[in-house]
Amino acid sequence: MGDAGTKSRHELRCPSLLRKPSLGKSHHDIVSQKRPHKPVTLDTMSENQHTTPASEKGPASAQGAAQAPALPAHPTDTQRPLLTDEQLAHLSANHPLRADTTADSPMLRALTGRPSSHRPVWFMRQAGRSLPEYRQVREGIPMLDACLTPDLAAEITVQPVRRHKVDAGIFFSDIVIPMKLAGVNVDIVPGKGPVLDQPVRTLDEVRDLPELKDSDLDPIREAVAATVEMLGDTPLIGFAGAPFTVAAYMVEGGPSRDHLRPRTMMHADPAAWHELAAWAARTAGQFLRAQIEAGASAVQLFDSWAGSLGESDYRRYVQAHSATALDMVREYGVPRIHFGTGTTALLPAMHEAGADVIGVDYRLPLSAANTLLNGAVPLQGNIDPALLAAGSENLYAHVDEVLAEGNAAPSHVVNLGHGVPPTTDPQVLTDLVAYIHEKTAN
Repeated sequence: MGDAGTKSRHELRCPSLLRKPSLGKSHHDIVSQKRPHKPVTLDTMSENQHTTPASEKGPASAQGAAQAPALPAHPTDTQRPLLTDEQLAHLSANHPLRADTTADSPMLRALTGRPSSHRPVWFMRQAGRSLPEYRQVREGIPMLDACLTPDLAAEITVQPVRRHKVDAGIFFSDIVIPMKLAGVNVDIVPGKGPVLDQPVRTLDEVRDLPELKDSDLDPIREAVAATVEMLGDTPLIGFAGAPFTVAAYMVEGGPSRDHLRPRTMMHADPAAWHELAAWAARTAGQFLRAQIEAGASAVQLFDSWAGSLGESDYRRYVQAHSATALDMVREYGVPRIHFGTGTTALLPAMHEAGADVIGVDYRLPLSAANTLLNGAVPLQGNIDPALLAAGSENLYAHVDEVLAEGNAAPSHVVNLGHGVPPTTDPQVLTDLVAYIHEKTAN
């Protein structure tokens, strides 16, 4: 495990070792700005095109930071204060955003379109099987048990922050946890994924689903609170599965390649579909709220399967339910990220659902995503996970291109365009984070 591994136990007992230096400007300075916060809509953004897309400037150097072109500053006319006083009032007194702990971090600044000391980076599935320390603490413990054991979930969440020095933790859980807590009989089968004892395919079956109670979420609050304490001034990103992906699992009864059953159900029995998606939206919103209340500084809604839909079906059968989940946390004011795979045609609709930041998968250049979103939405992404095993020369040339592509957006959070593959060498990620931090330092 190298140096990171030898330090892990000591660092876990001393969260201050994870902390990064303050960027200077206080949280109270941020919330006291008089600039009004207006919801970003596609109707009001058409004039907000910014710098020339990187794709028109020529490719970045394949030789690394020393020979790559300098990165210009991001546009500034879409920046907004992090939180209003009214939104702050909804957070507990010791929440990291009220306690001036994470508000001025590079991650929170980028998520709200503000300049930061470097381009922040985190990785989807950064806590997982690519880490030997994860495999060690998970040995013999089923996935759902690990998610619902607060001290273990907290330790797993912090592991990649400790090792890689990423700019945020992503809460270790699973998209089926809310349904599990509600009382739905679901398990994660090794090598297969989530499997339900009984698929949900009729209106009567939908109406028989148990509702998630607030007290059911106590293990989540406990895990998040422990994680936040360990992370110090590194922000925690909470997450939930988006209504379509969760509902699709429930209709299929498990993983699927084409998601045919839920797509058929939308048209054949729209009443059942909408009630099921509404149930999934409520549970997702409750799950996100619990994480924010316990200390998460931002949230991400994952719609892993949304790419199976055309835009028309997404708008007709899905968008309103994603909007419900996102709207359930609007009052807290934390940045809301929306990510799906294969969603090029859906990005404007996903943003319209209420996201503050759009995650882009590896298939679409960030400059193209920026154009689709009229140059007014912070972007996250989108390193191709395949390049992590393609050798450093190929990887860093690709990363240079991703960084250049992200320049035209109001701000850019670096991430993969999908999750970290389990076979990834952890040192590749550690070195990649250091490279991005150094290359993008102001």
